Amino acid sequence: MGRGRAKAKQTKVARNLKYRTFDPDFDDLQRELHGESGDPIPDQYADLAEEQREDRPAS
Repeated sequence: MGRGRAKAKQTKVARNLKYRTFDPDFDDLQRELHGESGDPIPDQYADLAEEQREDRPAS
């Protein structure tokens, strides 16, 4: 027992996701997925970005 409130919340979220209308920016998504971002990497993360570039297999 006690599942009524949780189930109601799940139903509300599921209904919102199902019927919500939104206009995705596919160009922005494509740039993000292909790493064509114009945003510079903050200095505090520059070393991590360099490590990931080194770990990436050569294409």
